[in-house]
Order: sequence, then C-alpha cells, then structure tokens
Amino acid sequence: MSKTQLSEVELLADLVAFDTTSSDTDPQTDKPNRACIEFIREYLDGFGIKSEILAANDRKANLWATLGPPEKSGGIVLSGHSDVVPVVGQNWTSDPFKLTERNGKHYGRGACDMKAFIACVLSIIPELAKAELKQPVHLSFTHDEETDMSGAARLTEYLRGHNVRPQWVWIGEPTDLHIINAHKGYALYQTSIIGVPGHSSLPDKGLNAVIAAAHYKVVLDEVAQGRARKPFAASPFDPPYTTLNIGYEKGGTAANIIAEHAEFIWELRPHPGDTATAFKGEVERLVGERIAPRFTAFAPRAGIKTCACYENPPLTPTKDNPGERILTHLTGHNQLETVSFATEAGYFQQLGSHVVVCGPGSIEQAHKADEFVAESQLKSCVDVLRKVLISSCPA
Repeated sequence: MSKTQLSEVELLADLVAFDTTSSDTDPQTDKPNRACIEFIREYLDGFGIKSEILAANDRKANLWATLGPPEKSGGIVLSGHSDVVPVVGQNWTSDPFKLTERNGKHYGRGACDMKAFIACVLSIIPELAKAELKQPVHLSFTHDEETDMSGAARLTEYLRGHNVRPQWVWIGEPTDLHIINAHKGYALYQTSIIGVPGHSSLPDKGLNAVIAAAHYKVVLDEVAQGRARKPFAASPFDPPYTTLNIGYEKGGTAANIIAEHAEFIWELRPHPGDTATAFKGEVERLVGERIAPRFTAFAPRAGIKTCACYENPPLTPTKDNPGERILTHLTGHNQLETVSFATEAGYFQQLGSHVVVCGPGSIEQAHKADEFVAESQLKSCVDVLRKVLISSCPA
C-alpha cells in the first residue's frame, strides 16, 4: 500500500467494506476478519510501522503494533474490535457494507460499533509516525468481540507472556465521547440435561429431562433473587446487582414421551465486586443438593452438565487513572459514567493497566439497521486523539 494519508471518513469507508460479521449461532453468517486486519497492516507498513498479526486460525486474527520507544511498560494502548454483528433480518435502507453519507451521518455496519474509532486512530498515523514519542503508543485491533471476546483474551494472554504492561488502555467503544470507567461483566452458559425416556403413562420408569430443567431454572432464579435482595450500596449501575437471563431452551420430542433431552442457555452480567464463578458455584451447590440425587438411580445414563461458553470480566474503577484525567480534560465531559454493555476492558485491566472506554458514536445506534456515526463525532474524536498523542507526547 502506498504512503498515502487518508481521512477518517475514507478509512471508515474502507473498513466498513469488509464484512467482518461475527456470529456464534450460524456458521454461514460468521465471516473472517483476516482481510480487514491485513488491510490495516499494509496501511501501517506504508508509514514504516511494523505490526504483528496474531492469528487464531486462518480466518481470524488480532493485530498488535507499537510506535515510539519499544519499552514493555508504560505508554498507551488504542484498542478496538474489528468485527461486527450480523445484518440478517434487518431492514437497511442502504447497503450495510458500503458507507453512505446522509445529512452529516455515515451509515454502515460497524460505522459506530466500532470501526469509527479504528478509522480515527489510523487517520493520525502519518502524524504519529513522524512524532518523537517519549512513550510507546500501542495499537490493538481484535477479532470476535461481538461473540466470545476470544480475541481480547488471546491478545492479553500474549502480552502477559511477553511482560507487556501498558500504563493505560483507551477502548473506543461508542459512548458519544463520554468517559466510562466501569461496566458489568458478561458470562454465558449452556446447561444440558440427559434423562431417561419412556411412555408418559409410566413416569416413574423414566426421568423427565424437561422437568429437571425446570427445577434447575428455579434454582437459577432463586440465586438471582438473592442477589437482587442484597444490592451493592451506592452502585452506579441500574440494577445495582448481578443479573440473570435465560434466553433459549429446547427439549422433548412428543407429549406422550418422557423427555430424554433438555437444553437451555443462560447469561449473567456480574456486578463489579461479584463474580460469575461465585454465582455459578452457589447454583451448583443447590443443584447438587436438590436435583442431582434424582439422577442417582439412573446413572450413568442420565446426568446434568453445565458448560461455560465464555466468562468475560467486568471493568472496575481504579485510582489515579491517567486516562480518566487526560480524557475528561480534553473532551469536556467531566462526569465519569458507567454502561450496561460489556467490552474487552476487563481483559486489559487484568494485565494491571488502567482502562477507559470512550469513543465516537452512540451505543443506541449499534446492532440495528441503518447504524450510523455523525461526522462531527469523528472529527471530535480525531481532535482528542491528536491532542492526547501528539500534543502531549512528543519528547
């Protein structure tokens, strides 16, 4: 790729054109992000910036690059995920993978969530490449944030193994450039129950998996209600406790057959200070006491198994967070806020880095038809990036 500086809008158009849809329910919908990552690599290479492609497989990859001093500690990470959510079933008024401008708004899948931030970062690369940076500036672009966040988990494990510990991480999720310093975690589980089939007129001769699943869900609700009765004092979250949702279930084959199989998927959004591990542990204890004994007579044919699809950590506030101090000053948004959606922030925080979430666009536009980002938000983001990275970082 030639050494050509592109605007944030031009870069956003290039990024949106890559269909990087992540889907954990439909393999046909799930698309690779490798071409998008290779585009970014070639763009950086055009300005003499070498990057590492950290491949998960031949379809998915992260990108990591460092500008300025090669120190492993200190500096800032500019982080964004390259994948987007599906467009299937949505009624778009324009091609979702072709950036379309209407009245100062740019429409396209990923326009705000979150290729906008990546485009803003890339737009100032030519200036960064010339600057005499006194601290390292790292670039982190990941895969599969919209599903299991395996990209962030893999990337931060790589950094931990190479003893890389940035001072702070700026994650550009869409927040209207408001400063976010906390969010809940996210965990997803699948519970599968195998019973013993038989004729429905002889229920004592079999073990009904659907009924066992109902009892299991009662336990889940009981533990969740216990959390609701003990909210975190002065919590900024609504609601101020860990929440549960059971979002999918199936089981049985016919009304006159004792159900042999049942399956359901449930999610947790752990409040900072609580953990998915603690919630799940309490559930398993009660299930072991109340439900598992019913399976003893039918073992080993029957049983209950709960598998973690993923368990993503929350973001918790930290003292003396330089990202908060710098961004509140430059954006004019002095009020620190919390959000209900999850991000990759918790993985970076586990490295020992401070983290802030702040980016162009609104989460209210994300994941829906005619997703857009206002051009004014793009320009404001570029302005803040330039002030943070160039005005404050030269030697």
